Amino acid sequence: MQYAICNLGTVGLRAEPAHTAEMVSQLLYGETFKVLEERAKWSRIRTSFEALEAWVENKQLHKITEADFENLTSNALELSADLMEFVMESDRLIPIPLGSVLNGVRLLGHQHSGLVSMGNQAKEKLIETAFLYLNAPFLWGGKTPMGIDASGFTQMVYKLNGSKLSRNAADQARQGESLSFIEESEPGDLAFFDGPDGVINHVGIIMSDNYIIHADGKVRLDRIDHSGIYNSELRKHTHKLRVIKKII
Repeated sequence: MQYAICNLGTVGLRAEPAHTAEMVSQLLYGETFKVLEERAKWSRIRTSFEALEAWVENKQLHKITEADFENLTSNALELSADLMEFVMESDRLIPIPLGSVLNGVRLLGHQHSGLVSMGNQAKEKLIETAFLYLNAPFLWGGKTPMGIDASGFTQMVYKLNGSKLSRNAADQARQGESLSFIEESEPGDLAFFDGPDGVINHVGIIMSDNYIIHADGKVRLDRIDHSGIYNSELRKHTHKLRVIKKII
């Protein structure tokens, strides 16, 4: 088994070993992973945080020892809390997005002096964090303020507040406690929505006064009721409500 860390700001993770393949997620700076299979140009990896398996180009691998990997993954995550920041490598700057992992900065020979988030935060802070991503454009597989998808958005908001969510919406829906009615929910709870095939394919974060913040075209605010999400600009429901979950 080989081990590695993301030493760049953002690296795309692909469903197949090709740049033209679907981007299923991203590695952010400092995230660690195991190398399961190494080919000439691509490697199949498993991420440490959510155990997601995908492909990454070998040029974007930075291998570390097993001892360093175990040390990094055994400690609480230190996360960049700035919308966009940078680490310094000698006299060069490497831009890093919100939610980048800073535990490996010294191991990589870098320096960082920005804001840091660490440990479990109060549930009320989830909405404050969610607003940092407001108007971020939708990007399938994205996890940053420069482009993010629905489940990447909820995962990153929870991660920045010390809680772990799976990567895709259907898996996130298996976590937590189900609620029967919207009236039982609190700001920060998750609402999940069905696609045409009855499979959960969307998720958002419930706010107060029957509002929801979610990534649909961009990270935006909409109304939510027992039917689902109501987009006032389109004057129609755009997502069918399936279940509401209390995670924390």
